[in-house]
Amino acid sequence: QVQLVESGGGLVQAGGSLRLSCAASGNIFSINTMGWYRQAPGKQRELVATITRGGTINYADSVKGRFTISRDNAKNTVSLQMNSLKPEDTAVYYCHANSERNYWGQGTQVIVSS
Repeated sequence: QVQLVESGGGLVQAGGSLRLSCAASGNIFSINTMGWYRQAPGKQRELVATITRGGTINYADSVKGRFTISRDNAKNTVSLQMNSLKPEDTAVYYCHANSERNYWGQGTQVIVSS
């Protein structure tokens, strides 16, 4: 079992920045890929960014150049630095970890006002 706890969401004006963090605990040695997904009201959950244990990164096209994902394997954390935020980035952001199955955090709300 893996437990994920997110922090760092909030309300920000368009053009601003936020940093999300996620701490993993439990069977952390089984985790390969970690990342962030988001779900806006009335929409499906979508990938934002992922990073493997070895450091391979994948971004959604909509966030490339604005968001940066990072991972600290020693601390079992994954972070998402979000810059130049847009109203369309408003969503609940979920931390994700993949090992023998998918694990999800409880979600943290990000609201970007115009």
